[in-house]
Amino acid sequence: MASPILPGTGLGSGLNVSSIVKALVSADTEAKQNQVTAQTKANSLKISGTGTLKSALAAYQAAMNKLNVKTTPSFSGFAATSSDTKVLTTTSDNTAVNGNYVIAVTSLATSSKVASAAFAGGATSAIPTGTLKVSQNGTDYDVDVPAGSTLQSVRDAINTKLQSSGISANIVTDANGSRLVLGSTTTGAGSDISVSGIAGLEIDGTTALVGAGAGAISAPAADAVFTVDGLSMTSKTNTVTGAVSGLSFTLLAGASGGVPAQSTITVATNTDGLKTSVQSFVDAYNTLIKTVNSLTQATADSDGKLTVAAAFTGDAMPRQMLAVMRNELVAPGASSKLTVLSQLGVQTAKDGTLSFDSTKFNSAMTDKKLGGEVQTFFTGTTANDGADGLFSRMEAALKPYTASGTGILDTRVNSLNLQAKSLASQQDDVTRRVATLTDVLTKKYNAMDVLVGQLKATASNITSMFDAINAQNKS
Repeated sequence: MASPILPGTGLGSGLNVSSIVKALVSADTEAKQNQVTAQTKANSLKISGTGTLKSALAAYQAAMNKLNVKTTPSFSGFAATSSDTKVLTTTSDNTAVNGNYVIAVTSLATSSKVASAAFAGGATSAIPTGTLKVSQNGTDYDVDVPAGSTLQSVRDAINTKLQSSGISANIVTDANGSRLVLGSTTTGAGSDISVSGIAGLEIDGTTALVGAGAGAISAPAADAVFTVDGLSMTSKTNTVTGAVSGLSFTLLAGASGGVPAQSTITVATNTDGLKTSVQSFVDAYNTLIKTVNSLTQATADSDGKLTVAAAFTGDAMPRQMLAVMRNELVAPGASSKLTVLSQLGVQTAKDGTLSFDSTKFNSAMTDKKLGGEVQTFFTGTTANDGADGLFSRMEAALKPYTASGTGILDTRVNSLNLQAKSLASQQDDVTRRVATLTDVLTKKYNAMDVLVGQLKATASNITSMFDAINAQNKS
């Protein structure tokens, strides 16, 4: 009896042709497919891990840069506060001394503002050709005035030539006509502006403007006048440095009704501010270390039996990077008294992160008086432009890894991307091999099935013929 024909089996042979072809194709390509799949998965994991590491390093460097801003020091050993910030604001450096300083401001430093004589024709008034000479603080600035110039074009020429020097011009129109008005960002007595060289635009900045004539608007430039604890002082600018050692303050208001504006500057040890900054550094460092640990340590699977490799499991690169970072943490700092982080209560834990002992830190500030040394330790000395500080040394240690284009991480990303392209090409080859082999074997087995069917039909015909002959003989 003929074999039963099952779904998916050959009509002639009864064999499951599709299963046979699938098994033969799998035997031929499975090893290569498994290899490509495993390598693609590992490569994708490394690309993702490298991106995560680059982001973590960028965040760490951003945190260091924020703490290393020179204009607003994060590690100042002293904090200066103003009792009235409407009168003045203040900052201190590490040469400041604890104490109180009463500042009384009589007048602020002012800049020069002068105006030309009035032109009845307005902004389009014609100006003679020549060279306009603008003078301030003994420096002369020449502005060429070509033929056909107007008051407005002269204004534009002055702004183009002199704005970088702090001098600007505009046109103001009053009841007498339009005037060329010049102002300056430079303050202090003796910084008055004068203009000469072209008729109609001459201005003597020390002479008060009267009627339609030229001169200084309001009053000539003047120094700031103030006292520090009763000692009379002047300053050409409203930002005063050097008057009190270690302090800088910006004057914002002068006398009102004849009474000087007054504010008291208080200087005290900046323990809380320093603690916050050190903690910020510790937190930024720990965030990076935890990220690196997560990228290097294998973890257990959901059954808790097999371990799942991380992006950099077994990779020496992250360990080498952490090693150079730790070397900078323990290297002696630029400060003469504060040489290592452990003096501030910062210690390294077993997992590589840092711990911060606030009690030990407070002792370093109050008992050992190290507040003035913290900034030097982190940001370095002025003589070396900060290169000997922890931040600069750490940045230099990480540069081989973070350098754009040529760094270890960017180089690795480029290599991994090339490998990804190669694996994609290999996957295409495997896919084509499967399709081609499936087509060839299917055709061969279908041809065999047809032949077997034909042979079965022939055998059936022969059997029927012999059965008929046997039946005749018996009758």
